[in-house]
Amino acid sequence: MPYRLDAMPELPEVETVARDLRPLVSGATIAGVRCSWLRTLRSGDLDAFTAGVVGRTIRGTSRRAKLVVLDLDDGGAITIHLKMTGQLFVVPAADPDDPYVRLAIAFDDGRELRFRDIRKFGRVGLARRDGPGGELRGELGGPRTFRGFGPEPLDGSFGPRAFRARLLARRGRLKPTLMDQGFLAGVGNIYADEALWTARLHPLRTAGTLRPGDAGRLFRAVRGILAEAVERRGSSVDDYTAPEGDGSMQERLLVYQRAGQPCPRCGCPIRRIVVGGRATHFCSWCQRLPAADRAAAAAILRAMTPRPGGAHGGATARRGPRWTELEGDGALGRTRDEAHAAGERARLRVERSRHAAAIRRAAARGRSEAT
Repeated sequence: MPYRLDAMPELPEVETVARDLRPLVSGATIAGVRCSWLRTLRSGDLDAFTAGVVGRTIRGTSRRAKLVVLDLDDGGAITIHLKMTGQLFVVPAADPDDPYVRLAIAFDDGRELRFRDIRKFGRVGLARRDGPGGELRGELGGPRTFRGFGPEPLDGSFGPRAFRARLLARRGRLKPTLMDQGFLAGVGNIYADEALWTARLHPLRTAGTLRPGDAGRLFRAVRGILAEAVERRGSSVDDYTAPEGDGSMQERLLVYQRAGQPCPRCGCPIRRIVVGGRATHFCSWCQRLPAADRAAAAAILRAMTPRPGGAHGGATARRGPRWTELEGDGALGRTRDEAHAAGERARLRVERSRHAAAIRRAAARGRSEAT
């Protein structure tokens, strides 16, 4: 059965991974590195990467945008971009290897940090800090810089005024703007959809059409949803899992991957369009598109699914299974116990999703009858 990958770990998921790793790797001294897929390294130079990390002690873990960062005792920092299918686990070095482990960092206590990446999109690099807690810079002495990242949306020093100023300086559509890592660090497809729905703003709306109060409402939506997702360990859709297990935010998502299901606010079907190559979910009733933006958005909206017709109807879009739910070739690298556990998690996930969907539909019907 084919499966698709639509989401990669965003701020809440990467923050969860960094937090889970902290007690596992802090204080560990790196004894060696092995790499089975050289392109996993940003530099492509295993010898230089090894020389830069062996003998160094990991002081702690952090996150910048969608990067997991392992801070070293010499001011260096290992940066890990999970991309679509990257996963990090700390295991005894004697444990059987996995064909999808692309990079392993060995510790002097007999453990390894293994980077598992089915699709080979993830990247691991070596940067440096501009002083303790400073910005990341460089990549093994090369020109790469991390200064292009926008502010962290959960940073206490970043407030609604700064957000509004940045937003009103943009001319593009809201969905791509929120996902632009130069605008805000860490926001991706899932939480952009959820925040725009919460703020009642259409994803194709342009910043120039925002009314007073719209930017503040969107800022609060972004902050609130990201904070809740961090608390719930992120959304375990597609391949995301953290060292200490899956998240549960996927059970609280109201529009993402719910095309055809009733909007929790008004009961109209959630619509799906493709914006910048990414699936985008919204309610065309709650999130009205201003007249000034309709002509430019017409071509995208023509491909909308489900098509407008029935006010509360429409087929539910089906998403592919996560890799842990697959059998056959998709299950390579799993032990029998892992396969059993994956099947049990999949069964429980389906039950919870069906129960949550039933509650949303009942609530939507109740609101419709009340009006």
